[in-house]
Amino acid sequence: MRNPPKRPGEYPDREIDCQKAMEPSFQAIVDCMLEAGWARGEIMRSLRRLISADNMTQKENAKV
Repeated sequence: MRNPPKRPGEYPDREIDCQKAMEPSFQAIVDCMLEAGWARGEIMRSLRRLISADNMTQKENAKV
């Protein structure tokens, strides 16, 4: 389920609202990976690497 921002544009706590909206899906990913046999530490490190890779991709795309 996707929960949109409470209102358009910037507002106080918008990032907190985003975090709350993402939390169920995040937990589902972690639970799925744990059930598949991955350790929590491996999952968290992999997620950090994915975030880092996405940040690098966004920076590269901004140069174009």
